[in-house]
Amino acid sequence: MRYSAESLRLPVNGLDYAILAIYFAVVLGIGVAARRSVRTSLDFFLSGRSLPAWITGLAFVAANLGATEILGMAANGAQYGVYTVHWYWIGAIPAMVFLGLVMMPFYYGSKVGSVPEFLLRRFGPASHLLSSVIFAVSSVLIAGVNLYALALVLRALLGWPQGVAIIVAGLFVLAYITLGGLTSAVYNEVLQFFVILAALVPLTVVGLKRVGGPGGLWDAVSAAHGKDFLSAWGGTGVGHANPLGANWLTIVLGLGFVMSFGYWTTNFAEVQRALSAKDLGAARRTPLIAAFPKLLVPLVVVVPGLIALVLEPSLGRAGSGLSYNDAIPVLMRDLLPNGMLGVAVTGLLAAFMAGMAANVSSFNTVFTSDIWRAYVRPGRPDAYYLATGRAVTAVGVLAGMGTAFIASSFSNIMNYLQTLFSFFNVPLFAVFVIGMFWKRATAAAGFWGLLSGTAAAMVNYFWLYRRGVIGIPTDQGANFVSSIVAFAVAAAVMLVVSLVTEPRPAGALTGLVYGTAAAPVEGGTAWYRRPAPLGWGAVLLAALCYVPFSL
Repeated sequence: MRYSAESLRLPVNGLDYAILAIYFAVVLGIGVAARRSVRTSLDFFLSGRSLPAWITGLAFVAANLGATEILGMAANGAQYGVYTVHWYWIGAIPAMVFLGLVMMPFYYGSKVGSVPEFLLRRFGPASHLLSSVIFAVSSVLIAGVNLYALALVLRALLGWPQGVAIIVAGLFVLAYITLGGLTSAVYNEVLQFFVILAALVPLTVVGLKRVGGPGGLWDAVSAAHGKDFLSAWGGTGVGHANPLGANWLTIVLGLGFVMSFGYWTTNFAEVQRALSAKDLGAARRTPLIAAFPKLLVPLVVVVPGLIALVLEPSLGRAGSGLSYNDAIPVLMRDLLPNGMLGVAVTGLLAAFMAGMAANVSSFNTVFTSDIWRAYVRPGRPDAYYLATGRAVTAVGVLAGMGTAFIASSFSNIMNYLQTLFSFFNVPLFAVFVIGMFWKRATAAAGFWGLLSGTAAAMVNYFWLYRRGVIGIPTDQGANFVSSIVAFAVAAAVMLVVSLVTEPRPAGALTGLVYGTAAAPVEGGTAWYRRPAPLGWGAVLLAALCYVPFSL
């Protein structure tokens, strides 16, 4: 991602900087206020499991709506067109519904403090430690992507030196998470959700007006790139060429199933928000509430990418000095007056903080609880782990700064993120879903399934794809294939290993495998033996999942 700093520089003035200053003050104020509620490690890592569903639901979607989401999905819109909606309607909503209806009862009902801790109870310490290390590494890498993205944007738009942008933004995230823990992060994410919308909605409306409305956008894009560029499924037949470099089978299986479910159901940066809910019902509603705004996010992220492609046709072309990641900055430069520029830049800062804070807060929880407390310093007083969590927050931010530049080799940062998800999240999902629904899956199977799936995805991407052993047109197409390979290998290895190793005693699986005896949830009744109080909203949401198949 390289910017032509002069061509993207925004004419910001004192009003714009005043808006930024007010936002920073409010963020720190929330951190200071949240500090009063942090007395134990449970308060710091999971908000004492006390938050209402509407708060955790908005935080759930805001945690994903980071700078990488905004810049990356707008870049996808400019590079791949309307195919990008698959990351939402195929690659998010069904998995979020599955998380709320099926998986949250296992997580919340078993009272685990993290996703890796569930593996500890289901498969034992080997799988637990491996998954904890994998998650810690991936969290730092993804936090670094957010930091790198925002630092370069601020350098281009405001003229801030890259080092200054990294330090300023990183210190603010460090300050409010260290002060108030997850509670501070969650309430700031709710604020950031509305700030992000306040930035993106006007940008989309003004952009559509500039290109002649939806009709003008359709005509301009289809004339330059063909009608398939504006279709979710056009040209996705097996053997047909399309900008995405993937056919309907790899989209449905690679993105819609293994990659999507791997991210939304096992990524602790998301699940942590639901685990902080006040009861099981609120925890189950959290991803369902988040799914409704998630349905509409493409209107303010993907559409601006298409608008930028019309207003700046050289976007992403060699020698232009503008990559696809510049879609949102180009629109900000060309469309917004002072005042609105301040809101837009604040929105990018809010998006960065939401994304990085989600990864840092989940990193400090997993590192402290699942690595440090479990294997390095067990049996210490709770105050010790609370202090450790605050110290590890600083480590996570500093490590994110160190990994920020790994993303520099990708002209589309979303390609990089999807590569990480295929490596780390997909094998984890295979282990989880098999472990939750098959009592015969053994402890050894969990460990070797996770390790082999991760290795298989890396071999497919770095050796088969990068070296040209197999021909895949794009990085995203390669990520879909890597995800399918990772899931298939992990599942096959788990099947074989389970059949040749001893299963755990049935009594040790209570509440951890579907169909076992009454799980330890409120009322003493297993969640699958009683109706779920989720209302008609869940039914409507499930029906909306089929919308993209008609486009």
